[in-house]
Amino acid sequence: MKMACIALLLCTGVVFPCAAQVDFKLVEAKVQGWIDKGYYPGASLLVTQNGQIIYEHYFGNYRPDTVVFIASSGKWLAAATIATVVDEGKLSWDDPVAKWIPELANDPKGKATLRQLLSHTSGYQAYQPKDQPRDDYQTLVESVQHIVPLPLHYDPGTHFEYGGLAMQVAGRMAELATGKDWERLFDERIATPLKMSNTHFTPVDHGGGHSPMLGGGARSTLRDYGNFLSMIDQNGIFEGRRIISEQAIREMQADQVRGAVMQPGKEFVEQVRGFKHNAIYGLGEWREILDDHGDAIQISSPSWAGAYPWIDKTRHLYGFFLTHVDTAGPAGKDHFNSFLSSPELTTLVDTAVDEAKKR
Repeated sequence: MKMACIALLLCTGVVFPCAAQVDFKLVEAKVQGWIDKGYYPGASLLVTQNGQIIYEHYFGNYRPDTVVFIASSGKWLAAATIATVVDEGKLSWDDPVAKWIPELANDPKGKATLRQLLSHTSGYQAYQPKDQPRDDYQTLVESVQHIVPLPLHYDPGTHFEYGGLAMQVAGRMAELATGKDWERLFDERIATPLKMSNTHFTPVDHGGGHSPMLGGGARSTLRDYGNFLSMIDQNGIFEGRRIISEQAIREMQADQVRGAVMQPGKEFVEQVRGFKHNAIYGLGEWREILDDHGDAIQISSPSWAGAYPWIDKTRHLYGFFLTHVDTAGPAGKDHFNSFLSSPELTTLVDTAVDEAKKR
């Protein structure tokens, strides 16, 4: 399904291109090519510019109501949920873990801050070791209990190591600060006000478990996540209602790596964009492209499964590519990397939008 639109003359007096003017053939060819190869059973893509949908398309067996496991794209949702608690003054980005988790009061892990937990600089192990229980807990209480005995990989704030385990502790801090469990917290503060009725952190699969998994356990639909991106794009406002403060939005998008050591050539931003700056991550989101002042002008939250939401501030554009890779099929045999491949779509979208503007 493609959405047509009428070019609008906004109060600024600028006429923006509508869907009929933007040629997305190369975008469609790229996605359809992945599906034809058997990498994905289906996919969907939403592109919005200047508050108007300029493209919405469903490929393969995907439909508007298709609910998909979005893996790390949920990190953005989790950070936004916690930001609402910070806005209320019930948490501070610089609260140490030990303030909220008594079991870690005399542990080096207790020195890590909420800010570091959400920016992969806490020094915590990225994931549970293979010889430890899987991250398939039913509560964050259980999850934290299995994190407590794990040793630190690095001193807090010294190294950037992308992973999801530390976010479990951040979520537990939010639960303790509000007296509400994570799913209720997310539903009340993000899902319901943003009309994301099909978006949840629990349960992800029919076998139970992964409940909740802040760093990689959410599921959503195309339009649901599009509503979330609309709110971020509008600096915290959705349909006239403020969801997150502008200050929190700035904090989420600011450089939170803060000089921590990274692995050269192995981080997402360098692999995808070729940029070697170390200000690559905020709170729950990647800082893909920076301007000359070091401010993020393209932010995203890609997932290993292929789901990829992004906001392009220079073009006043945001988009969401929703899909889930079939690693057991041709994608696995071909060593197809959906985490690094999905951002290719932004280049094609940029080209299509820029060409339309020239007409």
